[in-house]
Amino acid sequence: MRQCFFVSDIHGHVDRYRKLFAKIEKSRPAAVFIGGDIMPHGIYRASNDAAGDFVSDYLASEFRKLREKLGEEYPRVFVILGNDDGRDVEIDAESVAEAGLWEYVHNRRASCEGHAVYGYSYVPPTPFMLKDWEKYDVSRHVDPGCVSPEEGFRTVDVSADEARYSTILKDLEKLLGNDDTSSAVLLCHTPPYDTNLDRAALDGRMVDHAPVDVHVGSIAVRRMIENKQPLLALHGHIHESARITGSWRDRIGETILFTAAHDGPHLAIVRFSLENPEDAVRDLM
Repeated sequence: MRQCFFVSDIHGHVDRYRKLFAKIEKSRPAAVFIGGDIMPHGIYRASNDAAGDFVSDYLASEFRKLREKLGEEYPRVFVILGNDDGRDVEIDAESVAEAGLWEYVHNRRASCEGHAVYGYSYVPPTPFMLKDWEKYDVSRHVDPGCVSPEEGFRTVDVSADEARYSTILKDLEKLLGNDDTSSAVLLCHTPPYDTNLDRAALDGRMVDHAPVDVHVGSIAVRRMIENKQPLLALHGHIHESARITGSWRDRIGETILFTAAHDGPHLAIVRFSLENPEDAVRDLM
């Protein structure tokens, strides 16, 4: 199988998307995994040269051009959204999927070269106010300094019961069920808790005299990986983790973990094969 690419947390930076499209055109990967936070921040959206409906007007157009250039060598493209992407964007992501330009895999199972692919967008509660893609993790606990999923604002309404009682743990149990995931790929915006991938720059932070945990990933995702042991888990969300820990990868048991989040000005691309994911490399472009 040809090489695969993994990117995440591009946040609408058109220069980084251009680098990604150029790299895909040159290298012709078999698959591209996009791990969420694809949209511009609000300030950036108002000023960048792809203003307007970013998914439909920019991303769909650029992926369509790429498909016209590559023909049969056009890669499989697997996409999820992240906590900085309003859920109102989901309808546009679905439309791009219907056009055959990518596969929108949040809370779904797909397949790639005989490997199951599971997508999941939700993250545990954060300090931020947009709550479209936040859920309680394993219980209704909220870390010091974070805001409950029942507060904040949403671009798509959900019931009070969903906001109050749904959890990442329950979602993952339903998504993976009793599947054999030993050769599967997990594309999940939040990293698992207490790894090289979820280390935030919160050293010494206190909230109401309570210390803030510097690891901000999902306990539910970690438990799922420990129990189900997928082949590979692809994550983003915490931009500074690789810089702080010195590593963009980790391992839980037999599962190899990568992050493509990056807090510098470059595009980070993780290149790997599904046959030998341990040989992956990360390029900063």
